[in-house]
Amino acid sequence: MSQLLDGVQYVLSLGPTVILPIAILIIGLIFRTGFKKAFRSGLTIGIGFVGINLVIGVLTGSLGPAAQAMVERFGLNLHVIDAGWPAAAAGAWASPVAAILLPICLGVNLLMIFLKLTKTLNVDIWNYWHFIAAGATGYILTNSWIFAILCAVVYEVIVLIIADKTQPMVEKFYGLPGITFPTASTAAFAPLGILIGLLIEKIPGLQKIKADPDVIQKRMGIFGEPMMMGFILGIVIGILAGYNVGDVFQVGISMGAVMLLLPRMVKILMEGLLPISEAARDFLRKRYAGRELYIGLDAALAVGHPAVMSTALILVPITLFLAVILPGNQVLPFGDLATIPFLVAFIVGSRKGNIIHSVIVGTIMIALSLYMATDFAPVFTQMLEGGSFEMPGGATQVSNLDTGGNLLNWLVLKVSQLFQGVF
Repeated sequence: MSQLLDGVQYVLSLGPTVILPIAILIIGLIFRTGFKKAFRSGLTIGIGFVGINLVIGVLTGSLGPAAQAMVERFGLNLHVIDAGWPAAAAGAWASPVAAILLPICLGVNLLMIFLKLTKTLNVDIWNYWHFIAAGATGYILTNSWIFAILCAVVYEVIVLIIADKTQPMVEKFYGLPGITFPTASTAAFAPLGILIGLLIEKIPGLQKIKADPDVIQKRMGIFGEPMMMGFILGIVIGILAGYNVGDVFQVGISMGAVMLLLPRMVKILMEGLLPISEAARDFLRKRYAGRELYIGLDAALAVGHPAVMSTALILVPITLFLAVILPGNQVLPFGDLATIPFLVAFIVGSRKGNIIHSVIVGTIMIALSLYMATDFAPVFTQMLEGGSFEMPGGATQVSNLDTGGNLLNWLVLKVSQLFQGVF
C-alpha cells in the first residue's frame, strides 16, 4: 500500500500542468480527434495552466505578504491559523486512505456518466484531493475505511450534481461552452451562496443596483476598466497593510496585472480545450442521441473574470475585519485569502457579475465559513499532523477557509461525529 501511495504521490507531484495535458490527450484519443490534434490540445492546455499559475503566483505573492502585514499592523490575536489550501492538499494526499480513494473517485465519476447520473467528466484529477480530504475526515473520526470511502463518494456525487446544475451559468456568464467546475471548494459555496443571492436581489433598493464591470466601466470610464480596478483595489490593500509609497504601488500594479493577464491566459487554455469539447459532443451525438458531456476543469478558469477578482479583493480586508468582530471565531485568515476568488466564483456568476450583490453575499458566506473553520480546527490539525505539517509559530491549531470552512466538508465532519464509536 505504501508503494502504491508513493507512486500516486509522485504522479500528482507533477502538478496539473503535466497531469491535465496527459488526461486531455487520452480523452482526445478516446473521442477520435487524432493524435496530432489531441496532443496539440493537451500541450496548449498545459501551457495555458502554466500561464494561469504564473499569474496566480503574482496574486498570492503580493496579496499574502500584504495580508500578513495587515494582521501585524492591527494586532490580530487569534490562535487558529488559516494554513491555506496547499497544506490541506498535502494532508489529504498523505492520509492513509488517499491511495484507495483516487481510483474509487475516478470510477464513481465514470459510473455516474454511464448511468446518466451526471454529464460532467471531471478530468481535474489534482483537485480530487478535496474528496480525499472528506474521506480523511471520516477516517480520523471513525477509524473506518468503509465510512471514509462513503464520505468521499457522497461528497463527490454532490459536487458533480452541483457542477451539472451550474453549467448553464458557466457557459453563459463565463463564456465557457461545454465546461463545468467540479472544484469542490467552489461548488461548496454555491448552494447557500446562490440562495442568499436570490434573497438579496429581492431587497428593495438593492434590487435596482447595477454594478457589473461593464456598467462600472461606462460610468467611470478608464477607472472602470479591469486593469484600473485591480490597480485601485491593490493600492487600497497596500495602504491598509501600512506599506510605504513604493510598496503600495507595487501591490497596485501587481493586482492590475492579475486583472489584465488572467483572462488572456484563460483564452489560451480554451484554445486547446475547444477541439476536445467539440469532438466529445460529436462522438456522443453519433452514438448516443441526445447525450451531452461536460468537461470538468479547475475553477481557475473563472478567476480571471473582472467581477470575480474585484469581489475577491474587496473581500480580503472584510474577511480580516470579520475575523476580529465575530464572537466565537478563532481563525486568523491568512493562507486562503488569495483563494477567495475560487470560493466566490459561482456566487459572482449567479449574480451576473453584480459586484455589490456579490460582496454582500460573499461577506455572509465568509462569516459562516470562519465559524465552520473554527469548529473544524481540531480534526483539520490532526489531518495535517499525519502529513508531518509543521505548526506555525504561536498557533495551537490550524484550519482554513477552503476545506475547514467549506459547507460540504463541514457536513461530513458533523455526520462523522455522529458515527464516532459506531464502527
